[in-house]
Amino acid sequence: MGLNFSAYNTDEIIDFLQEQVKDGIVKTDKDSLQTASYSQNLPGQHGLALALVEAGSIADVQGVMRAARRFHLPVVSQNRFTSTVVGADAVDHAIILSTAKMSKILELNAEDAYAVVQPGVINNDLDQAARKQGLFYAPDPASKKMSGIGGNVATNAGGLSGVRYGSTRDNVLGLKVVLADGRLLDLGGKTSKQAFGYNLTQLFVGSEGTLGTIVEITVKLLPLPLGESLMGLAYFKDMHTLAEATKDLRMSGIYPAMLEAMDSHTLQAVSEFRDNKEMAGRGAALIFRVDSISDEGKQIVKNIMDKYHVTDVQLATDPAEQDKIISVRQDMLPAIFTGRSAVMEDMAVPTSRMAELVDTIQALSDKYPELEIFTAGHAGDGNLHPTVTWSKDAKEMPESVNIVLHEMFTKALELGGTISGEHAVGMLKNQWNNVELGEDVDWIQHQIKSLFDPMNLLNPKRKID
Repeated sequence: MGLNFSAYNTDEIIDFLQEQVKDGIVKTDKDSLQTASYSQNLPGQHGLALALVEAGSIADVQGVMRAARRFHLPVVSQNRFTSTVVGADAVDHAIILSTAKMSKILELNAEDAYAVVQPGVINNDLDQAARKQGLFYAPDPASKKMSGIGGNVATNAGGLSGVRYGSTRDNVLGLKVVLADGRLLDLGGKTSKQAFGYNLTQLFVGSEGTLGTIVEITVKLLPLPLGESLMGLAYFKDMHTLAEATKDLRMSGIYPAMLEAMDSHTLQAVSEFRDNKEMAGRGAALIFRVDSISDEGKQIVKNIMDKYHVTDVQLATDPAEQDKIISVRQDMLPAIFTGRSAVMEDMAVPTSRMAELVDTIQALSDKYPELEIFTAGHAGDGNLHPTVTWSKDAKEMPESVNIVLHEMFTKALELGGTISGEHAVGMLKNQWNNVELGEDVDWIQHQIKSLFDPMNLLNPKRKID
């Protein structure tokens, strides 16, 4: 069903919104609307919102839904506005519904190892609060210091430690969700097992705000690992060798918590960014971490490094030294984005096919010299983030960018993978639904959308189109 935009008077709409929003704020000034309507650094289609609502309560969210239905207005949900796929940009006449101000940890139960949080709680803040109780929150996206749990759930965000601890989906126990008609659903609970009904909790995880607005989340917490944690930075001659070593580490029985890969282009960029030649000219690098490692585990790591003739390896058990190692990964994005325009992609393939995808990306980089492509990602689960860059001096994005993305997507699917591993679909990739899912599954997806949102008001043009 297409959108049927309101013909009502704008003042009438705003007056009604303000009546409905008791605990939050309704903003209609131009600066606020422009700032909230679109992300400056992402290409995509966007419009200008009619109003920005910073919700302060579940009742506020329900009030926004009442206004949307009454005036036939789209609702675009935002949390911390960190989407990389134009997932939270406005469409014209939309109400932007921000849950960022709903940012309380409502309960942290150390005995049963769970937490109940509002959607605006920052990922890292929850993790730090849990650590004070001897626990931790496992999902750790690169944006964990600024992204909210609500946005993480809506996109099923992954993270650096996903190879062992899973993505957000694997750590959600329950949700409270406001539907398009204003009803509040209470899904899941505080136990890891529940057999009644269909698993609607997991349906909403990764739904990108298209089925309802997440207003409360119950997540599981894990005990902090005992003993030493070993982190390493190992340099390989190329990504093929790195991929083989990664496979051996995964299958060795030591259960790595982190396996992060960077290709030679990425290492060169980080080297220049740091003004440090240590990484320049290296073929590929793997940052790995093993929690609760034994002496036997350390020997296994050493044997694998020897087997693949690692050119250099730094190992650390001291937290301060580990911070130095992980800072290489943290410097990656500023190194790539400084002085360049860029599109960062998100594909996942079976780990045994990862090197083949890297070969395709390298060939495309050679074929289109006006572009630079930097490839890094989560080697432990085959989730790569090739970043296609071009000169900031260009007035428009080169057409070759679209050609390269199309060929990368096609290759990822050919290898049995996906073109969206952990960054969601948003508006950038929804036209690929039919290609990746097939017509029958795509049809079912639209039926689910129609069931929960028959007026097609929630996050239009996202996830499915």
